[in-house]
Amino acid sequence: MQGSMFNTWKPMWVVLLEDGIEFYKRKSDNSPKGMIPLKGSTINSPCQDFGKRMFVFKLTAAKQQDHFFQASYLEERDAWVRDIKKAIQCIDGGQRFARKSTRKSIRLPETINLSALYLSMKDPEKGIKELKLEKDKKVFNHCFTGTAVIDWLVSSNSIRNRKEGLMLASSLLNEGYLQPAGDTSKAAAEGLSDTPFLDLSDAYYYFPDSGFFCEGNSSDDDVVLKEEFRGMIVKQGCLLKQGHRRKNWKVRKFVLREDPAYLHYYDPAGGEDPLGAIHLRGCVVTAVEDMPDSKKYDVENNLFEIITASEVHYYLQAASSAERTEWIKAIQSVARTGK
Repeated sequence: MQGSMFNTWKPMWVVLLEDGIEFYKRKSDNSPKGMIPLKGSTINSPCQDFGKRMFVFKLTAAKQQDHFFQASYLEERDAWVRDIKKAIQCIDGGQRFARKSTRKSIRLPETINLSALYLSMKDPEKGIKELKLEKDKKVFNHCFTGTAVIDWLVSSNSIRNRKEGLMLASSLLNEGYLQPAGDTSKAAAEGLSDTPFLDLSDAYYYFPDSGFFCEGNSSDDDVVLKEEFRGMIVKQGCLLKQGHRRKNWKVRKFVLREDPAYLHYYDPAGGEDPLGAIHLRGCVVTAVEDMPDSKKYDVENNLFEIITASEVHYYLQAASSAERTEWIKAIQSVARTGK
């Protein structure tokens, strides 16, 4: 987002209200950084003011202040533009704006921090155990059941009962901290069940950056195809990657495929299984000129950042400026078209 309060582009969490747009620095923030009134505003899409930025639209407030927003992909931009236009029309016509959604409204106590809860759930020792599960002739790797999630929430004293757990897990799912795996959980997440999250032993879920993949048997049950690795390779090569815990930088081999939208990374010394994966659907990727501790690790040039839909930040370094540009364009393309 770029607007009157910011001279540079910054990722923000944006909320569309009946009469305005609020934007927050993080999803978990209680108070917004600012608010743009919609009364008397106009919207322009597509916006060509920034030649190198795709999926930008411009909102001009009543006081002729321009605010620019960049979506992650075409469908997302068009959805925002459509809803904002409808909200402006409702204001002009004296009607109440209500955006249709398959997700039910979920209210949680202000004391619950979903981001901190997510980190606790991923704890290698005390968190939810990632398993290899089988269903309908498919093998789901690095995932867990809906029942396991509710069990963990109860045992960690995060909730008082399973009904509260269902509400909390649904919120984690809606905010992107959990992802559905398999037809049962996906159907519920799309609004085909009473709740977005299912407390069932045959409903599977996974963490968005866990390296999840699904193996599906072919028709003759002899050949196993890894669905996550079936797509054509768009780009591959070695990049420096910053670790999330120790913040040190290591060389990793990255493989980007066109479908599904994952960027896998491997030990360059060898090994068939990935060390991890970055889910690209809905991500934002941009060039970075500077970052904390970059001088300490001598990684000042050719940096770029990937911010996933669940707000996980990845910092990477390419060998040259041209290679960085190639990686950014390739990732943006896959993020728009991949699943």
